[in-house]
Parts: sequence; C-alpha cells; structure tokens
Amino acid sequence: MEIIRGLYNLRDYHRGCVATIGNFDGVHLGHQQVLSLVRQQAGERQLPSTVILFEPQPLEFVAPDKAPRRITRFREKIRLLHAQGIDRVVCLPFNAGLQNLTAQTFIQRLLVDGLGVAHFVVGDDFRFGRQRQGDFALLQDAGAANGFSVQSTPSCCYAGVRVSSTAIRQALQSHDLATAAKLLGRPFDITGKVAKGRQLGRTLGVPTANIRLQNKQPALQGVYATRVFGWQDRIYEGVANIGYRPTIAGLKPQLEVHIFDLQADLYGCQLRVEFCHFIRAEQKFADLSALQQQINQDIAAAKAFFAVAEN
Repeated sequence: MEIIRGLYNLRDYHRGCVATIGNFDGVHLGHQQVLSLVRQQAGERQLPSTVILFEPQPLEFVAPDKAPRRITRFREKIRLLHAQGIDRVVCLPFNAGLQNLTAQTFIQRLLVDGLGVAHFVVGDDFRFGRQRQGDFALLQDAGAANGFSVQSTPSCCYAGVRVSSTAIRQALQSHDLATAAKLLGRPFDITGKVAKGRQLGRTLGVPTANIRLQNKQPALQGVYATRVFGWQDRIYEGVANIGYRPTIAGLKPQLEVHIFDLQADLYGCQLRVEFCHFIRAEQKFADLSALQQQINQDIAAAKAFFAVAEN
C-alpha cells in the first residue's frame, strides 16, 4: 500500500482512481462497508482504490479540547486500511490553509486536479469544505461537470445499533468491550513500540512493557486483562494499565502491560495489545506499597479471567 503525504506529493501517475474520504477512526464495520464498495468499484474500473485521510483529524485542529478520544492512532489506522486491501492512502495535513478552502476549491484541487477521481464514494452524512458547506449534492454537481461519478453509502447497523466511531467510543468508555468488538468487527487493541519508562514496575517486581500514546487521550482507561501479540509468533496473556498513572503523578497517557510468563528485552519491539476484560478503574494509591499490593490483586484477577475464558 502506498502512502502519499500532502497534495504536493501527488504525481501524474496518481491520477485516475476510485476514492473515499473521512477520518476512518477505528476502521469499524461501517467503514469496512464503504471500503468494500471502493474496492469493488475500483476493480470494475481497473483503477487503484484510494482513501483520503486527515492528520490531525479536523476537530483535533479546530477545537482540541472538544476533540473525541482516538480509537486508532494513525499507524494503527494505516495497518487496518492495508488489511482491508486498499491500494493508496492520501494523508492531508489538516491546518488553517486546508480548513479555509471552499468546498469547490477542495474538489478542484484534490479530486479533479490532484487525483483525477473516476468514482467517489462517501458516507451518507459526509460534509466538507469551509464551514462544512460541501455536501453530497455539491459533489454530484461537480462530478457531472468534471466527469466523475459519486455514490453515497447508507448507514451500517449491527443488532439495531448504527455503527459509528461515537458509539464505539461510548462502549469503550463504559468498558463494554463486547459491544465495541461487535461494532469494530474485531477486539479492540492498541499497537505500539515498547519504549523505556521509569522501570518502576521492575522495582515492584512486575516489569512492564511501556507503550507511549503520543499525548493522545486513550479511548479507554483503567486496568484490563489483555492478550499480547508481536513477540516470537506467540500469544501471551497479561494485565495492563492504560491512563495517566496518578500514583506517580504521570502527565502523559501511557499503556503499561505486564506480560505473564515472559522475560525478554522488548525495547523497540512492536506489540499489539488486545483488551479482553475490564478489571478496575485507574486510581491513585497512598504509596507504592499499596500500589504493589493492588497490582498483585490485578494479576490474580486477570489470571482468573483467562482460566475461565479458556475452559
């Protein structure tokens, strides 16, 4: 899969494609429905399938205090789009210049001049351009004038629930991992590189693999039983804390996972941590001794969960 960063990196050979656009946060069942249609239309026309993304996501730039918690970070999103069989991703840096483009200019610069789109697939609620003035009707008019077709996709529902990033965030924030997994089409997980931390876990006798979350608020917080992938083709069980580590006055969100039955140097390794069961909310303890005691209880709770789950 080819990743193209910014309009200025588009080349003549990128012209001619079937495309869609959006945040694709979570790459959930609704997104997968859109992507399936893009692949189908691209195959019929023998053209590349293309996804247009924004980074940061628009609301993270316009109103960062009101921006929703991310379900998937950029790297994870790319991995999931690749797994969906997409040929190209165009990542547009969302900034003041892009924010102030009129809908008509956006269409001309990106869809017509930049990508030479042959067919454009959008969700039924898609809005774009300055002050969100662009809509499906405007896209249809532009397509008729510039030789591309436009197709809208209906909402995707699962068990009577409209599949959306908002619904998944709500499920994750209430620790309803089962509902989140159904709407995502897979268990919720986080992938990241193991970085050096303060090695406090090692001091407490429970070494952890630390994955920094790039200052993005995680979609869920607390202590969870987890499965860990990415080391020597094995699946490991563990217990993880995701959040701000209030006992040690942590300022940035971090994922810390203690992996059972594994002693290895994991620094720099890419791990995928799958969240299986909520144990408790993150909390501040009076001292490290109290924290250590609680961690031991969390480990016991996670092992008890897996013992039941595997029988």
